Formats: sequence, structure tokens, C-alpha cells
Amino acid sequence: LPSGLLGLDCMLGGHGGLASQFVSTNTYTWMTFLASFGLLLLGGLCGIGQTVYHRYLLNSVPEVFAARIRAAVRRTGKRSKVDPRPMTIKHPGRAFVPVAYAAGAFLLLGTSAVAMMQGVMEPLPAVLMPWAGFYWGKLFWWRGVVR
Repeated sequence: LPSGLLGLDCMLGGHGGLASQFVSTNTYTWMTFLASFGLLLLGGLCGIGQTVYHRYLLNSVPEVFAARIRAAVRRTGKRSKVDPRPMTIKHPGRAFVPVAYAAGAFLLLGTSAVAMMQGVMEPLPAVLMPWAGFYWGKLFWWRGVVR
């Protein structure tokens, strides 16, 4: 699914949860506002970080990046006559990429959990707001690259 659509869905769900928290539970405070903004910003920074890496791949090894995108969008029910071998990416720091992805996901989920455990935010907006920022960060950082 496109980042814009996922970001919009997460943003609407997160703001809907914040509106529900404001109206029904009456627990919306300045800390809720700051936490939701912080989660949105943190998600955006993680999305920008991932997009910077993907743009680096696009510039340095475009054939590998294109093959991975083609493999991701290929229909799973259809088997092609010739399945190309997966190409490997070799660059300095490649071993740290899975660690960085896991750290980013842990950071987003962990800060959401902290916001929920502190009682600042309800679960729905706490989980959706960082992902809205993540997908929108990706969307806006790819802007102008893909035409």
C-alpha cells in the first residue's frame, strides 16, 4: 500500500482516538498534546531515516533496488518461468541495517508503550501516531525522486 494512504489512515485513526480521549474520558492534557506531537515527530524521523537509506540504495545499486521492488509487487499466485536469483547488496555498514530497522521499530513501539503506561495517551492514538509520522516522512522524503 502507498505510504500516503497508510499515513492518512494512521493519522485519521490517531486523531480520532485523541478526539475520543478529549470528549469521552476527559483525560486530554497538555502532556497528551506534547506526547502525540512527539510520537508523530519521532515516527517522521524514522521514516526519513529509512527513506534516506533507500535513496542511497537507489543511487548506488539501482538494479538491486529495482529487483527487490519488482519481487515485492509480483503477484504471489503467479509463478514466473524464470525466477531471478535474489541479488545481494554490498556496502559498508550493511551488517547494521537489520539492527537499525529493529531499533527503529522498537523505538516506535517502545515510546508508544511509555505514553500508554504513563496514562498520557489512550492505546489507539499512542500506537497510530508514530506510524502516521513514519509513513508521511517516507512519503514527503520520496517526493521529487519518483516521477
